[in-house]
Amino acid sequence: MEFAALAAWVLAALAGGHLLVTWIVHGGLGTKVTRFPRLVVAGHPLAAAGGLALWIGHLVTAEAAYAWWAFAALIVVVLQGFLLFTRWLVGRGGKHARGAEQAFPATAVAVHGAVAVATVVLVFLTALETTAGS
Repeated sequence: MEFAALAAWVLAALAGGHLLVTWIVHGGLGTKVTRFPRLVVAGHPLAAAGGLALWIGHLVTAEAAYAWWAFAALIVVVLQGFLLFTRWLVGRGGKHARGAEQAFPATAVAVHGAVAVATVVLVFLTALETTAGS
């Protein structure tokens, strides 16, 4: 299960990287009209990368603390991701739909979200299992 969580995390990161590149290519850094706070756009992948580093620390050491810290980082990532998702969803197709985030393919958003949910569940279950086994 530990390596399934790692695989899911990497897939979520790849899908998220695609969304980030799409946002940047469509002027996300330079636009004044966006529903996405730049701090969250930067913090979401940074928190995810930090959590992934903690998860790798768990895989290397088998320490439950690393697993729980990785899960805590994922909670931060989920909250930021939910903010980004709802802002993307609200602006989608309406009269106020503008900004670089409107270039996101819905399929990429759905894949990123689905794999992210799987990652959270797998990391949580592994953290529980690691703690119970200690």
